[in-house]
Amino acid sequence: METFVIEGGRRLTGRVRVNGSKNAALPLAATVLLTDEEVTLRGVPELADLKNMYRLLSELGCDRLSEPPTGEPGVIKFRADPKGNSHARYDIVKTMRASICTLGPMLARRGYARVSMPGGCSIGDRPVDLHVRGMQALGAEITLDGGDIIAKAPAGGLRGSTMFLGGAFGSTVLGTANVMSAATLAKGVTIIESAACEPEIVDLANMLNAMGARVRGAGSPRVIIEGVKELSGTDYTVMPDRIEAGTFVLAAAITNGDVIVENCPIDSLLCFIDKLSAMGIHVTPVPSAPGVPAGVDPLRACVRVTCDRTLKPVEVTTQPHPGFPTDLQAQLMATLTLADGNSVITERIFPERFLHVAELSRMGAKLYRQGPTVIISGVKKLIGAPVMASDLRASACLVMAGLAAEGTTIIHRVYHLDRGYERMEDRLKCLGASIQRIDDKDLPKSSQLSEG
Repeated sequence: METFVIEGGRRLTGRVRVNGSKNAALPLAATVLLTDEEVTLRGVPELADLKNMYRLLSELGCDRLSEPPTGEPGVIKFRADPKGNSHARYDIVKTMRASICTLGPMLARRGYARVSMPGGCSIGDRPVDLHVRGMQALGAEITLDGGDIIAKAPAGGLRGSTMFLGGAFGSTVLGTANVMSAATLAKGVTIIESAACEPEIVDLANMLNAMGARVRGAGSPRVIIEGVKELSGTDYTVMPDRIEAGTFVLAAAITNGDVIVENCPIDSLLCFIDKLSAMGIHVTPVPSAPGVPAGVDPLRACVRVTCDRTLKPVEVTTQPHPGFPTDLQAQLMATLTLADGNSVITERIFPERFLHVAELSRMGAKLYRQGPTVIISGVKKLIGAPVMASDLRASACLVMAGLAAEGTTIIHRVYHLDRGYERMEDRLKCLGASIQRIDDKDLPKSSQLSEG
């Protein structure tokens, strides 16, 4: 198993470019199942989750038309066979929850889908009942068999409907994506009330419309889809990853660095940037090239990240977009451990998403949890220590803490990080970080953590 070894205390400087969005690319890739024509996606990062999605699509009868190293980097091309296999097996689905996004496209195009239930998640319960409710509202018959969701369209195909997709913790991003994709080929008009407003939903709607769909209202709580008979192929560029952008911004801040972040979707990070401003972290649009005005495209901006010598404490509550993103909660917590005073973070999306708290405490952070709230009392410094990554964003949080800490930090189970960040260690090295990826078998026994 691979491990990161970080020598902390180095100030990050230089330039880094944000990759395409993982959370956008996964449902975008599933749209290939909606058409018989070739679909091309550009700006796609090389991530473990996406590789698993490609493997799933291949099993579902989608031929990949470009393969690295002969294919163009960051570009994937697929064409689906409408008579292909329609069973998304547990062996693949268990590796990434976004596999559920194949349910709607397969049901709409083929009239039948069998998708394994995704199973548990380390950051809390993430049920798929809203996905099922949405498909039933479109007329599908849903049954469960052996842990699989079996969906069958009625004779004549899916039918447009008005539905409410709100759940116990608000709207569902993947559920909205699934229903919106299925509704593009349904007869009549579908209205999704309490739809997710995340930028990744807007990106999906833009791609579906480029394929000939009629989707409007994406980015608002009410999305309206007028069904069409068929969709065509398209050539589409994935939006930049706002969570990766936020992670690099905070990595610069926690090291008191001076970093230029390129291809940064600041228009989708307004709440995040507002909180950083209150902390004394400055995210300033700058020209991406000589003669190019700053901030021309707020979804692909170039920004400079600097910060005051002393960070101020803040109170933050995670919320659905446009609120503070839950996927940046752990990284913000790492940064606030070094703020001057007491900060409060309340998690409203995944109340159990605090597995990083114990690991930060091993590094000298002063954290006090009460239910969905953590109080962070800032300390003068963090101390390097062996720690264990528990999920994707917790991994990024621990990397950031290691960059700022005195001494050596050893992060076990960094495979979590590879699900959402492409070659993170190499990109941090280019900014001046001292970080190495090694096999944990090569570590001294004193640096190894017991997993029992």
